[in-house]
Amino acid sequence: MTFALDDHWVWDFWLADDGDLFHMYYLRAPKALADPQLRHRNATIGHATSADLSEWTDLGEVLTPGAPGDFDGTATWTGSVVQAPDGTWRMFYTGSRFLDAASHANIETIGTATSADLHSWTKQAAPIIRADARWYETLGDSAWPEEAWRDPWVYADPDGRGWHMLVTARAASGDERDRGVIGHAVSTDLQTWEVLPPLSSTGAGFSHLEVPQLVQIGEALVLVFSCDSPALAGDRSSTTGGIWATEVGDAAGPFATEHAVLLASEELYSGKIIRRRDGEWVLLAFSNTSDDGGFSGQLGDPMPVLWDSQRGLLALADPKGVQ
Repeated sequence: MTFALDDHWVWDFWLADDGDLFHMYYLRAPKALADPQLRHRNATIGHATSADLSEWTDLGEVLTPGAPGDFDGTATWTGSVVQAPDGTWRMFYTGSRFLDAASHANIETIGTATSADLHSWTKQAAPIIRADARWYETLGDSAWPEEAWRDPWVYADPDGRGWHMLVTARAASGDERDRGVIGHAVSTDLQTWEVLPPLSSTGAGFSHLEVPQLVQIGEALVLVFSCDSPALAGDRSSTTGGIWATEVGDAAGPFATEHAVLLASEELYSGKIIRRRDGEWVLLAFSNTSDDGGFSGQLGDPMPVLWDSQRGLLALADPKGVQ
């Protein structure tokens, strides 16, 4: 069953599993805005729960922007949730601050909120990390309209080397259209973070690699991210964008994003791979395009995914939407 709201658009989302229910956090903005493009400046974070990833109970809004001038003073954007060793849940999210109403100039930073029960969240007042100009493009370094430092995906290192954060970022140098990289930060305690060089290289064919996720599917460690057609670069410029995937060798990188292949075309976006209670791996994604060609703004049904060990590729069991 599709997750949709009558009065709000729904798009990027992320998941947490408490062992009983799946908790989904999602971006929402009122349809009363009329123009879907305005949703980015009006995004808040909603919460819904499900036992099976198909039937959802909406619980409404849980996180909203800060005061004007705060790092999240315009909108709260995409993030991830992990459970700390002490049992506390931590949400890492993107704070968006547009410089003025008439400009696309936007500074993105990463903040955090904590919860004991996945329902009530307390924001930390200050951001935890910003883009480091030693390795990453900052606002004004190019004609790109934003300081890209968003969509944090946090996970524990499987070898006990602390915690990693993947970030949608752009490198400080290289062809301006082809600077999209996977940004990287590390922490030992989920509170203090050190920004490190990117885990991928420029020239992979992406202006940005959005909503990254690293997931272990059997023996395969797979990086999933999204990039639509207008943000493709280089040899990919004439191809179709959407949800991409590539196998990686180590949770600490590097990631060869130049080998990424299309998992689903851009009618679907912001894909997340998750394992259902029956052990089946599925892809969840929001529907990007309605039947009339406009913005759909709803979550689609879970789609089974398979790892093709012979070809080293992730594929939809039903390849609908792949071109």
